[in-house]
Amino acid sequence: MALLNLSEDTPVGTQIYILNGTDPEGDPVTFGLAFEAGSKEYFKVDPKTGNITLVQELDREKQDEVEVLVSISDGLNKVVEKVRVLITDANDESPEFGNVSFIVNVPEDTPSGSSIFKLQAVDKDIGSGGSVTYYLQNPRLNKFAIDRHSGVLRIKPGEALDYEKSRTHFITVVAKDGGGKYKGKYQVLSSSATVTINVIDVQDTPPSFVGTPYYGYVYEDTVPGSEIFTVVAQDGDRGNPNIILYSIINGSEGLFTVNNTSGSISLLDYPIQLKKEMYELRIQASEVSPEGDVVAHITTTVTIRVVDLNNHPPTFYGENGLQNKFELTMYEHPPEGEILRGLKITVNDSDQGANAKFNLRLVGPGRMFRVVPQTVLNEAQVTIIVENSAAIDYEKYQVLTFKLLAVEIDTPEKFSSTADIVIHLLDTNDNTPKFSSDYYIARIPENSPGGSNVVSVTATDPDSGLWGEIKYSIYGTGSDLFLIHPTTGIIYTQPWASLDAEMKSKYNFYVKAEDTEGKYSLAEVFVTVLDMNDHSPEFNENFLEKTMIIGAPVKVEAIDDDAEEPNNVIEYSIMQADPDNIFDINTDTGEIKLKSYIKSMEIVQNITKQKDCKWSVVVQAKDRGSPSFSTTAVVKIDITEATQLKGPMAAFLMQSRENPMKALGVLAGVICIMVIITVLISTAMFLRNKKSNRITPARRIIKRKPKDHQSRPDRSGWLRLNRGEKFVVEEQGSNVEMLPPPPQYIPRPSVKEWTVPTVSGSVASKSAKKPVGNKEPNVSSALVSELKMKLEKKMIESNAHRY
Repeated sequence: MALLNLSEDTPVGTQIYILNGTDPEGDPVTFGLAFEAGSKEYFKVDPKTGNITLVQELDREKQDEVEVLVSISDGLNKVVEKVRVLITDANDESPEFGNVSFIVNVPEDTPSGSSIFKLQAVDKDIGSGGSVTYYLQNPRLNKFAIDRHSGVLRIKPGEALDYEKSRTHFITVVAKDGGGKYKGKYQVLSSSATVTINVIDVQDTPPSFVGTPYYGYVYEDTVPGSEIFTVVAQDGDRGNPNIILYSIINGSEGLFTVNNTSGSISLLDYPIQLKKEMYELRIQASEVSPEGDVVAHITTTVTIRVVDLNNHPPTFYGENGLQNKFELTMYEHPPEGEILRGLKITVNDSDQGANAKFNLRLVGPGRMFRVVPQTVLNEAQVTIIVENSAAIDYEKYQVLTFKLLAVEIDTPEKFSSTADIVIHLLDTNDNTPKFSSDYYIARIPENSPGGSNVVSVTATDPDSGLWGEIKYSIYGTGSDLFLIHPTTGIIYTQPWASLDAEMKSKYNFYVKAEDTEGKYSLAEVFVTVLDMNDHSPEFNENFLEKTMIIGAPVKVEAIDDDAEEPNNVIEYSIMQADPDNIFDINTDTGEIKLKSYIKSMEIVQNITKQKDCKWSVVVQAKDRGSPSFSTTAVVKIDITEATQLKGPMAAFLMQSRENPMKALGVLAGVICIMVIITVLISTAMFLRNKKSNRITPARRIIKRKPKDHQSRPDRSGWLRLNRGEKFVVEEQGSNVEMLPPPPQYIPRPSVKEWTVPTVSGSVASKSAKKPVGNKEPNVSSALVSELKMKLEKKMIESNAHRY
């Protein structure tokens, strides 16, 4: 018989063996496989190849061995052999407890460390997969432990069971096998069971009262025999309790009794006989065994209060008895903290204890007063104190009305009562006159006659009677031209005042509002004098002379002495021109210029058909006021072409032609600077020579002979001065009077050098100047001459006006 081992976790379809065999005659053979009758067929064979395959799952725990008959045949002969297949174990079974849950009853006085139950789990596997160990889930949270191998459950050392604290414990026991391979993987299988441990009570705990502390109440209408309160005690061993009996140890003073079985406390006499408001009864609860022995006892205190019925509300009294309205007359704004001594108020509650306790509260406008005391027991004298003096204002309230409330605190009924407090206020001078605005802005035309109204100021004083009367006054540096009515507050100008916006257009001063006791306030008044169009524009002269260079404008200017726009805004226009349609004027700036198409003197002469280039223009200056004023001036314009002057000096002289004083000032400044530089150089040389302490030799100055000056060729144009102090540029050959050229400079060779002797030597200087060649007459010299002539003319005119 052949033997074959096969693991129970072999997958179905696995080839487990191959049959080999041959026929001596060389005939083909076939293989066969047979099982005993009634047995399960786990395998099949391929008749040609002899491959044996598993066709059903194996389970060692159900069948650990299979016998198979294998055969080989050539068709005529057949050989049969028995094969024994041993099924080997795999870890495919979990440990199993006999039950899913277990219940164990344990007396609470079981000693710690004692065994209380044994659990057993069975694993059908063999080897390590069949070994079982035991564990507890959350072992730190319970009072029990288990032996890992035997499964014996014990109470942990140091732990004890207490029925009164915990009657039931639930623990979960886990059983694990030793682990093994299954289908090629290592695994550990486990199962669990719940153990319910019921703690059995034993007589080890004394009784205890339930619902302490105890308070009972005796009301004034309670009758003798009435139940006041019931105490309840329980045996500490509640699983098997004993009988509890009650008794009063002390404190009853013969007025109370207790039922020994029910614990009910009753009154023995009428409440009127109770001399104290509170009684403390000492009650004992005794635990009696079935044999009638007292095995344990406990005591507690029952507090019984004698309670008055709340049948009286708080009541207010005055000096003459019951009163619910109190009146007082006082001045406004009393000092804070002052007591209203005119109010004599008493409040009383005839009940006793908590029924006579109530709060006082003052209800009314604002928080002007406070009441003392705020909490009363039985009776108190009521005091009202000023809290907010500013709010007690006659101007707001002539009469103050308050409600004085008394409300019980700790009673269900919340009885209350009220009293009216009426305070009549008297006025004091507590207010300062106040202007309707901190400043007033007024406007008045400059041509207003004296006594004209300017502005009306208003101040109010809420005080009554004479304290509310206001007197106005005015003061300040700008108030000289103004008056104010002392009662109406109307500000007007002085009868003699004459306002002129051109002289002064802004005034500001202060007004005072003062009551009869001298309380006052101030406001500032700003007065603006409105400009009226009372000045005409004015030119400096009615007849103006201007020189115009073609391409450059000339400007006329008029001044309007009015103070404000549009009265002092001037518009310029040309009223008349001869010839006409030659000039344009800028209406805003007063600049007069030629028409844009006029670019040379030839165009001008072609238009006018004359060579005289002096024309008159009547210019009007008109302001924009209402009504509008205007003035005219005749402007005589001498037109000339632009000169060939170049350089900044020539440009400056051309610009200064209309203002010769400007040119002379610049010339004087240049001369002063040159003198200062000369002095500084001379001083420096003097100090240097003095410091050297030696005489310097006179320097020899060699003069060069002046070159012969050639005669200067005539220029193509020359500058001619006309009688009207104007100049024009003309072409050479024109029939005009020419200025003679300046004379040629001829040096004097006989002039000797001169020296200035000093302490240390002499400084050589030479008076001979370098020869100046013949220069062409230039326009700059002509301009200077013309400026000099105009300056002399203006000085003569000013001297004539002075005398």
